[in-house]
Amino acid sequence: MLVSNIEIIPGKRIRQHLGMVQGNTVRAKHAGRDIMASVKNIFGGELKGYTELLTEAREEAVGRMVRQAESIGANAVINVRFSTSSVAAGAAELFAYGTAVVLE
Repeated sequence: MLVSNIEIIPGKRIRQHLGMVQGNTVRAKHAGRDIMASVKNIFGGELKGYTELLTEAREEAVGRMVRQAESIGANAVINVRFSTSSVAAGAAELFAYGTAVVLE
């Protein structure tokens, strides 16, 4: 499955447009990560626990989007975008969406 954030794939022709596909996940912060984040806020630096959390969330959302695209017969998802939103105190949604297509 080809996944791309551009609208066309150079050298490929879109044979069929199958519509929008999406995947999401809602993740909550871990208390241990919050403690380490508080320490990092004082001294500065990357919040690695949150970086890992977002990486895992992005991979999960993209995986779900790809599975949905496969289920409708796509061999590519183009124009992929990400969105995040706060769902509840300490929890956020990561949403991936794009256009499922069949490429020649």
